[in-house]
Amino acid sequence: MKEVKTYPIYGVMAEFETPHALILATKAAYGAGYRVMDAYTPFPIEEVSEVIGFHRKDNKVPLATLIGGILGGIGGFSLASLASSSWYPLNIAGRPLIPWPAFIPVTFECTILLAGLSCAFGMLAMNGFPQPYHPVFNVPSFSRASNDRFFLCIEARDPKYDESSVMDLLRKSDATEVTRVDG
Repeated sequence: MKEVKTYPIYGVMAEFETPHALILATKAAYGAGYRVMDAYTPFPIEEVSEVIGFHRKDNKVPLATLIGGILGGIGGFSLASLASSSWYPLNIAGRPLIPWPAFIPVTFECTILLAGLSCAFGMLAMNGFPQPYHPVFNVPSFSRASNDRFFLCIEARDPKYDESSVMDLLRKSDATEVTRVDG
């Protein structure tokens, strides 16, 4: 049986006043060898996501959408074909049992329906939603993350994590406040 690791703390969070300070701190943390970290900003900052290591190749939503669309198309065509040829066959005036041009609208609609649903539910599942609680909400100043502050959190599950060295690194990087985040 695999042992599940539990961490008494979630990590260490630093608050910054400017996006430039956050970018510099993120680069410093990445340069120091930390890989398990996340940034919280009121607007997207592309440089931060590049430094942290969020890449488009890690995104599995397009694949889930493609698979859902293919399955929807196959399912819609199969349903119409079975209904026409097996469940309710009508052989009138030499009409074929599977008149495929008539099934194109059904196939298209089922493709779009399942692609859209798998895209939406795949995105929610891969983002870890719904998540009603996250440890970063334990930091009192984190409420300003959606207004005018920028935060960097280095998580305790990082293999190189040492609380005192992380706090020293973040304090040296022009942070206005460095806080321990309880898990």
